[in-house]
Amino acid sequence: MGAIQKNGYTFDVEYSVMLQKGAVHVYKDGMFLQEMPFQFTGQDPDPEKIEQVVDSFFNNER
Repeated sequence: MGAIQKNGYTFDVEYSVMLQKGAVHVYKDGMFLQEMPFQFTGQDPDPEKIEQVVDSFFNNER
């Protein structure tokens, strides 16, 4: 799963199938801003779930 570019931010997704946990790391101009953890089930996180995590970043910025 590659990085997501949105509104000048980069969202890098990392996850562990064994732990069933993941995180979206948020960067702006190459500088790390925050980590947004999430949980999932199965072999891969649902892309819609990741989009929700990314969208929540913008909802919380306002």
